[in-house]
Amino acid sequence: MTRSAEPAVVRLGDPANRVDAQAKVTGAARYGSDPEVARPVFAFLAVSPIARGQITRIDDRQARAVPGVLDILTHENMRGEIRPVKFISDGGYMGSSIMPLSSPKVLHAGQIVAVVLADSFEAARDGAHRLAISYAEETPSPGFDSEGVEVVAGASASKEHQDPKVGDAEAAFAAAPVKIDARYSTPTQHHNPIELFTTTCAWDGDKLTLWESSQNVHSFKNGLAQQLGIAAENVRVISPYIGGAFGSRGSLTQRSALIAVAAKRLGRPVKLVASRDQGFTIASYRAETRHRIRIGADQDGKLQSLSHEGFEVTSRPDPYMVSGTDASTRLYACPNVASSVSIVHADRSTPGFMRAPPEVPYLFPLESAMDELAVALRMDPIELRRVNDTKTEPIKGLPYTSRSLMACFDEGAKAFDWGRRNPQPGSMRDGDWLIGLGCAASMYPTQMGAATARVTLTISGTAKVQTAAHDIGTGAYTVIGMIAAERLGVPLEKVDVQLGDSDLPPAPGAGGSNTTASVCNVVAKACDEIRARIANAAVASQDSNLKAQDPKALRLSGGRLIGPDGDGEELQTAMRRVSNGAIEAYAENAPHGVGPDAIERLYRGSQTLAGGAKLQDRIQFAFGAEFVELRVHRLTREIRCPRVLGAFAAGRIMNMKTASSQLMGGLIWGVSSALFESTEMDRRQARFYNTDLAEYLVPVNADILAAEVIIVPEEDHEVNELGIKGIGELGNVGTNAAVANALFHATGVRIRNLPIRLDQLLGAESI
Repeated sequence: MTRSAEPAVVRLGDPANRVDAQAKVTGAARYGSDPEVARPVFAFLAVSPIARGQITRIDDRQARAVPGVLDILTHENMRGEIRPVKFISDGGYMGSSIMPLSSPKVLHAGQIVAVVLADSFEAARDGAHRLAISYAEETPSPGFDSEGVEVVAGASASKEHQDPKVGDAEAAFAAAPVKIDARYSTPTQHHNPIELFTTTCAWDGDKLTLWESSQNVHSFKNGLAQQLGIAAENVRVISPYIGGAFGSRGSLTQRSALIAVAAKRLGRPVKLVASRDQGFTIASYRAETRHRIRIGADQDGKLQSLSHEGFEVTSRPDPYMVSGTDASTRLYACPNVASSVSIVHADRSTPGFMRAPPEVPYLFPLESAMDELAVALRMDPIELRRVNDTKTEPIKGLPYTSRSLMACFDEGAKAFDWGRRNPQPGSMRDGDWLIGLGCAASMYPTQMGAATARVTLTISGTAKVQTAAHDIGTGAYTVIGMIAAERLGVPLEKVDVQLGDSDLPPAPGAGGSNTTASVCNVVAKACDEIRARIANAAVASQDSNLKAQDPKALRLSGGRLIGPDGDGEELQTAMRRVSNGAIEAYAENAPHGVGPDAIERLYRGSQTLAGGAKLQDRIQFAFGAEFVELRVHRLTREIRCPRVLGAFAAGRIMNMKTASSQLMGGLIWGVSSALFESTEMDRRQARFYNTDLAEYLVPVNADILAAEVIIVPEEDHEVNELGIKGIGELGNVGTNAAVANALFHATGVRIRNLPIRLDQLLGAESI
């Protein structure tokens, strides 16, 4: 029988273009400050210039005299209006427990002390600048080495915290013939997404709609309802597009409730667009960290002892910590491991999630120390890692579901031409330029959360996917559409993906690189239910040429229901046995390792990601190898980065184009975190002072001339049904260490404190 060719449909792994690209580049995409609301009121924040103390007086007469000013919210008229809600690490929703306008107390510089509301943005801003606020200032404790800070062990700060350990690391270190004992630090860093931190609130009777860029709309919905003392079903959070997040929009901030109260009082919608500098203190950031790494090895490079002590700065009231020893103690085989994490309570705003929150600061010292060990052993850094590679993690003795670390190093080394590297520091030159080649390992936990989705397939061959997941710029709209297109056999352009709305079935927050795995698996489940209903009806029908076949052998493709021998019938014909219009399927998926109440908790805006080192029967991580070439001028010590390359193995790749883009962006950010990014603080006042994009430095095109990504094929059928590992945060882990290692190779100067800047090299002897 001659059959016509099936219409082309997208296949998983194809380099598909982003389905939301046109909306974003043409301005059709709408963000938190974009909704068209009737007679909007504009809000402007006044923030504290001091880091610690009390407000003693507020004179708002000149501010209220500004034409157009409608109201001013302060602690004097807001106290008790907003209920306290638990901090996120205590099982709540808030990114900070510091509640502005609840009392005259000031806990950090940049704390919100007033909200001015006016008919225009300009009037609100003018009014905020005319507020006269007096303070009784106390001497702040800005952070490490400051008098008055409180140091608390991680195990005391959180009952969930564990310090991985095995064997006797102290004794093994003392007996080891080769030792590294070094201290490292990473700076405070801020996300600085292009979209400013914005909030729009509108009430319709007792129902509130919040438009705000969010990485977790159901969490925002439930948390905001608690703050306002209203039912969660009366709150809707809408966030279809996000202009950058990187963790900064992962938790509910205190500003949302302030704007909701303002809108209720005025009986009109209220819009807030915070300024760039205010974004440094009203949202989260990467905490400053310090580390001590001790490694003991035998003469062949085999690790005998590993000890990692970490310290992190947080705010006075909140026990926030990222605790990256979960990763650093499990990367290499070692029989004796010890670790500890402590937090330092200081007069700062509360830090929070920032792309690969634990791994970026905690793998920097480990991978730098491994390079130092390789130098001490006169051993190639890649071979040192090969000697200590393992298929079983050392703490619990559990197997990795897959581990392609050395495959990544081998592929990356070949493409990077690592073989040309002369191991002697300062030996590779091009005129006055010293050339350095460095490498480091990358790893990130493979995690999933419980998820739900609703999928609808119509007789006309169009599909709709609805789930309250989020696309934070990673391409989620596209890969979710791709899984539906493949399972339902329709073209990608006929799949309508709807995300970012708390009225949709809940999904995990966009963090921990879980979205693709969590959501694509549950969408596939819903699509399979639709396919099964169509197939079952066909095999039971006497008028079908597919009757009496195994329904599991039938598939949807190219708008047809097709059997294993190629026979089939049109989708419209097959669907009419089930429905005259559309078939809808709702699905839930609770992955391995989550609790029995995972779906129920998801609807309450609470979630638990399972995977990584948290499972009781196995360990799930994705791996990579990163390579950096640096050039340092012999006389001026100017640093250039002509080339960076990463090789990554992350299970099944859903979209080769968006995956490569994510990993390349991660590499660039990794170089940025090593050479550029640092939020500087005036330690006398405990105030950040480079709070803009002019002085908060990030790389541009000319700073990194070439970035290359290699995706190493890997199959892992244990992590989830589709074999997806997640890549969003893998790309920028370890890059900072690769940069520092390349710098040492070029100059012989070991820099252990980030960021690496020219002034750190000026005092060093010339090579």
